[in-house]
Amino acid sequence: MNLKLNFEASEIGGLVLAKVGNPSRNEPLQTSKQLFKVTEEDQALLCPIFLRPFRNLIGYRFTHHSSLDKNEIHSSACAIFKDSQQLLEQGCEIAQRLYSKSSHPNIKSGDLCISMINMVEIEGEMTRALCILKSESVTPFLSISARNGDLELSTEQGINPEKIDKGCLIVEHFERKGFYVLTFDRGGSESRFWVRDFLGVRPIPDSALLSKRLAEMAVTAVSPESSPNDDSPPWQANQPAQEAISYLRDQKNFSLQEFEEKALRTEAARNKFAQERKRVEEEEGITLEENFDISKREVSKAKKLMKSIMKFDTGVEIRLRPKVVDNPSEVLERGFDQEKKMNYIKVYYHEDLA
Repeated sequence: MNLKLNFEASEIGGLVLAKVGNPSRNEPLQTSKQLFKVTEEDQALLCPIFLRPFRNLIGYRFTHHSSLDKNEIHSSACAIFKDSQQLLEQGCEIAQRLYSKSSHPNIKSGDLCISMINMVEIEGEMTRALCILKSESVTPFLSISARNGDLELSTEQGINPEKIDKGCLIVEHFERKGFYVLTFDRGGSESRFWVRDFLGVRPIPDSALLSKRLAEMAVTAVSPESSPNDDSPPWQANQPAQEAISYLRDQKNFSLQEFEEKALRTEAARNKFAQERKRVEEEEGITLEENFDISKREVSKAKKLMKSIMKFDTGVEIRLRPKVVDNPSEVLERGFDQEKKMNYIKVYYHEDLA
């Protein structure tokens, strides 16, 4: 689910800061003893930095296998929204929970910022949000300053605003259903730790999300396994996936039985689709409904999973955009050179854009 958010009038109401180590490496947890207040001058700088990563993300909500009240982050958010004076205490509780979940050897230590964001507009209404950001790396930077009538160069370490590793925005909306939550994890490999173990959230299964996952699973199911000796062009390898996506784009409603009959034409494809469906349901908690409305826009995005790179034994690689894969004959010509005894590809173009 994607709801329309506007951060133009947003302001940071207060900050809880923490340094979160990894307990398995005997690294400590340090939390701030008082709220950090953002000055008027720094609002215009910090607010966009905090909120920029949350644009164009799918919506999540808090869950728990027995009762939503037992989800600790959800409970902390409820306490803060009920009484903003709880921000420091509950922010430290959130940092403590993250610390307790950070024992895996692959989880990095980092700096944590927990802030109340006021004046967040969602679907035309003003509300608040709780922002949680974790940065796991510092960037060296240079600073030139005046001292004793001269200039001097110094080096410092700091957080790169463009490389915040993990984040969560809990919007005070849909509270009884687990709030409207946006989250990201740049690391990817540990996203299960951040999304499920720490936050305890799952995607909101609307038609857009179901359509996106369905198309991705379909492409995976019908695409042939890659082989080092496979020199078939992308448009040939992608033909079954193209047909599956074309089928979905032509449908207004999804029917699992009809989809398996008309798009997954082989037993191998149906078995692979069933495996992918089981994996997505287990890892993301998304149940693929038997029937739902299809979002053609989300279906089209699955093209990015198709084969788009041609690699040759001469060290040459050609990367193709989806438009070229769809209509290769317009700009590519394949052949065999009898004199050199080698295959070739001729590329037609109007202008070099490099």
